[in-house]
Amino acid sequence: MNQNIYNSSIWQNNKISYQNKVNPLIKTYETKLMFEIEALAAFKDNYIWLIKNIETHQCVVIDPGDALPVLHWLEQHTNWQLVDILITHHHADHIGGINSLKVQTNALISAPDNFIIHKDRTLKHNQFINIAGKNTQVIAVPGHTLDHLAFFCPANSIQDQNWLFCGDTLFAAGCGRVCEGSMEQMYHSLQLLLNLPDNTLIFAAHEYTVSNLNFASIVEPDNQLIQQRLNDSIKLRKQQKNTLPSTLYLEKQTNPFLRCHSPAIKAAAEKHVGHSLSSALAVFNTIREWKNNF
Repeated sequence: MNQNIYNSSIWQNNKISYQNKVNPLIKTYETKLMFEIEALAAFKDNYIWLIKNIETHQCVVIDPGDALPVLHWLEQHTNWQLVDILITHHHADHIGGINSLKVQTNALISAPDNFIIHKDRTLKHNQFINIAGKNTQVIAVPGHTLDHLAFFCPANSIQDQNWLFCGDTLFAAGCGRVCEGSMEQMYHSLQLLLNLPDNTLIFAAHEYTVSNLNFASIVEPDNQLIQQRLNDSIKLRKQQKNTLPSTLYLEKQTNPFLRCHSPAIKAAAEKHVGHSLSSALAVFNTIREWKNNF
């Protein structure tokens, strides 16, 4: 597998031509650059995603749990203006930096309908907003928290890729813990995201890929793509490179939480729990609890 599908710290959104019709993960970049997406590391394993409009020099950050990485970046890029802050949910490692950033940049804070007191705009399911020139759909994905949102940026043309900023709902080869919502809510939120196009780039909020793939390889040991992806991800992490973004195409093949209809995963879940499971939701419940204790 081409390691480039996992990417490094900067992803550039040009017009994309697919070289492999079977595997749309392999891509080349062409002509005019419009956006860059950069991962700013925070805490132990968080990513603050920075979206940059190359033409306007305006930028957006998503889930700045710590203001310092963002402020440091702005200090190094003085010709850029932070105009928007997007929040997926209310956990401290996603909102801790918004007050400082608001004071120092006056960026517009957009957040779910929750107790975040400094937000300028309350976001709701299926709302469309513009962030630094990029059309963005708000998708409610309760489960990890009741207020959790994801942000889907559709492609501008058939040659472009879509973006999904999914916070702690969907991870590379995994999904978030169910902290406030129900297992059923989380399952249905993931099913909602499964309906997005295969070439959607998945920008999750944490670097959990190796741990998640270790679990996936236990659940589905005969899936060679999981093992191949795990080996590639380990190499990237040893080189201090991030493993994101992923793509929905890849997640459909290697993420057990998106594959609960798979006979192999159903069999593994039934073996683990010691009895038969009657639905994909029951399989999801089982492997999510299994992962909690992995």
